Amino acid sequence: MSTKPPKAKKIIHPWSTEALLAKAQRYAEEMLSHSRDDWRFGLTSTFVLEFLARASLANTSPALLADPKSWSNLYFSLGHTPNTPKYIPKSIDISEVFSRLRDINPAFTSELEGFAAKHISLRNEELHAGGTPFDGLSTSWLAKFYETCTVLLASIGEELDVLLGDEESQIAVQLIAASKDESAKAVAKAISAHKTVWETKDSAEKESLKKKASAWATRQAGHRVICPSCGSEALVTGGPISGPIRKLDGDLIIEAQEYLPSKFECIACQLKIAGLSQLSASGLGATYKSTSTYEAAEYYAPEDEHPGFDDDNNEY
Repeated sequence: MSTKPPKAKKIIHPWSTEALLAKAQRYAEEMLSHSRDDWRFGLTSTFVLEFLARASLANTSPALLADPKSWSNLYFSLGHTPNTPKYIPKSIDISEVFSRLRDINPAFTSELEGFAAKHISLRNEELHAGGTPFDGLSTSWLAKFYETCTVLLASIGEELDVLLGDEESQIAVQLIAASKDESAKAVAKAISAHKTVWETKDSAEKESLKKKASAWATRQAGHRVICPSCGSEALVTGGPISGPIRKLDGDLIIEAQEYLPSKFECIACQLKIAGLSQLSASGLGATYKSTSTYEAAEYYAPEDEHPGFDDDNNEY
């Protein structure tokens, strides 16, 4: 009785679209394991961007990734193994990948190419110099990052959820839409009008209002920012976009949660802005983190079943 030979395992070429997309997904998972203002989120996002760009170019042909300085790289890209002694495959630099994508894919505009190149330059500074460009970096770059990812994924027939999952993809769509909302740019007129009124006030009144605004912003729940009209402390508020993350620090529980802004208010100059689109146009649309600290004993204490009532110590 004859038996069928086992099927040969398909070998995925390391420069194939499939392999490069899988690598992008791997780094995206790592990226999303950190909060959006964590330096590791920013750093790993650059790896996601590079592998997506290479996957997109490979979708036209892996040969486009081959470094032209040696024909062996082209030979390798076509699925062959060069006989060159000690051969190590070499692909083109990421800047060249972006340049070729710009010429091949009309949706990958010069604007997106410029963003991608600038974002990668932060990684180069992180890896090759003493600077720490991702420390304290605002998340205002996220909308353009997600837009670039969307364009690159579309070029290989995929959508954003393949990379980010459903939940983060929905957030990404909101950020992209907000950044593209031209009508929201009219908020600049409101900011300018409030600034004009503010400048008519005398120094004493300005100082008094700024102190009042600072005290108010400190007491209220929200994310403190600087008002674009008068420079006073103001508040941005919004809704959570991730579950709370808790960690133990000695006898304290530190709980952090990320938010997507939806409203802005300054009580010094009375400027109010509503909606992510207008906030983004005002430079106030970045996600933010809210942090609370609790004593461990207090945090894990059982909840009082009858709050507001004293213990009943009556005996019968």
